[in-house]
Amino acid sequence: MLYHSTRGQAEQKDFAGVLLAGLAADGGLYMPDSWPQFSAAELRALRGLPYPELAARVLAPFTEGSIGFTDLQAMCRRAYAGFTHKAIAPLVQLDTNIFALELFHGPTLAFKDMALQLVGQLFEHVLAERGEWVNIVGATSGDTGSAAIEACANRRRISVTILHPYGRTSEVQRRQMTTVDAQNVFNIAVDGNFDDCQNIVKALFAHRGFADPMKLSAVNSINFARIAAQIPYYIYAALNLGAPERAVAVAVPTGNFGNILAAWAARQMGLPIARFIVASNRNDILHRFLASNDMSARPVEESLSPSMDIGVSSNFERLLFEFLGRDAQALAEAMHGFGLHGKMPVADAVWRNITKEFKSFRLSDEQTLAEIARLQRDTGYLADPHSVIGIAASRELGPVGMPVIAAATAHPAKFPDAIQKAVGSRPPLPPHLSDLYERKETFIRAPNDWTAIARLVEQKFANRNVND
Repeated sequence: MLYHSTRGQAEQKDFAGVLLAGLAADGGLYMPDSWPQFSAAELRALRGLPYPELAARVLAPFTEGSIGFTDLQAMCRRAYAGFTHKAIAPLVQLDTNIFALELFHGPTLAFKDMALQLVGQLFEHVLAERGEWVNIVGATSGDTGSAAIEACANRRRISVTILHPYGRTSEVQRRQMTTVDAQNVFNIAVDGNFDDCQNIVKALFAHRGFADPMKLSAVNSINFARIAAQIPYYIYAALNLGAPERAVAVAVPTGNFGNILAAWAARQMGLPIARFIVASNRNDILHRFLASNDMSARPVEESLSPSMDIGVSSNFERLLFEFLGRDAQALAEAMHGFGLHGKMPVADAVWRNITKEFKSFRLSDEQTLAEIARLQRDTGYLADPHSVIGIAASRELGPVGMPVIAAATAHPAKFPDAIQKAVGSRPPLPPHLSDLYERKETFIRAPNDWTAIARLVEQKFANRNVND
């Protein structure tokens, strides 16, 4: 399997090369040359497998030529061994046709663990084979950072620097990052929002005089390995609800568009998903686009669902690339214009084709609190302020008579302030995090300036090698 950039100017790479590169050299995002295909019979053969086994079989076509199946299988088993639910990604029925897909049973209580626990294994395997090391640099709106740190802490061939927006994550999210005591971990709090952090990361990768000698790599969903590792849980859930004989819909609380893109990729591979429901908070660029073809950037506003406080959804580039017929030049021109003007005109015909598959839903903070309370009152289920938007979207936009998989992306204990506002009590942290508020924090606060961040990373890791 080979991969090429959405913008068409970077060299093709195999899976291992894409894993280590993260962002393409031309600023684009890597995509597979074609989507692997699973027949109905091949999908049925996956039903009933333990999650790690299913994940290995789904991912095998993506890693072909880079990683052998036996090694991939072992990595999947190790990646999910520490999850606290035996099903790894269990389904909970909330209504006749609404099922919460719980993706928060990993070490940091968020769906990012589903991919990053495996991505950490993949990095270590590929780097060991090559005798190399990397500096992972990533931006987080709250959950990616802690999941990346948990996956990479104390690995001898990886250093990890995470940028988070100062004061714009929940306290639990911040502490899960800043209390990890590991020499290869560096936390930087940026005076800005998530988009500022993401722009800094992109600037660091674009400066080859910094990126190449520092051996930069990424674990954000700009890295296709992240997208690939999220595809299996949609297949796993749909099979448990009757696929491939029965079609399903999915509803996903969406910030950077990576999670719902993984569901769309599963459909391209043969899974019968009839509708994709994008659930947004007040930072609603995707909702505005799907509702009225308004893809325009606006200032990011803080909300009760901070992981969705994103003004520009990076992975939308991958979807647009597909709907433009994989025309890299047209895509590059659209992204260049968006970068210059903060607005992306999308041809009405393309927009209509996208909206045939994707619907959107938006909740304000006040509505989110009301939905958390209503859901607990009616079903006894306590959802965090991200997941509940997807659950509400399932109720409003789910096709009649069709099961809807609502991605439950985080444990409610990650957002105790919002939960207390909604239901009057704070959910306890699981036992392995019960002392989180007593742990010592370590991070550096820095200006919204990529050159300042570059200097900090150089000072921290420029002389590191695999023997440290």
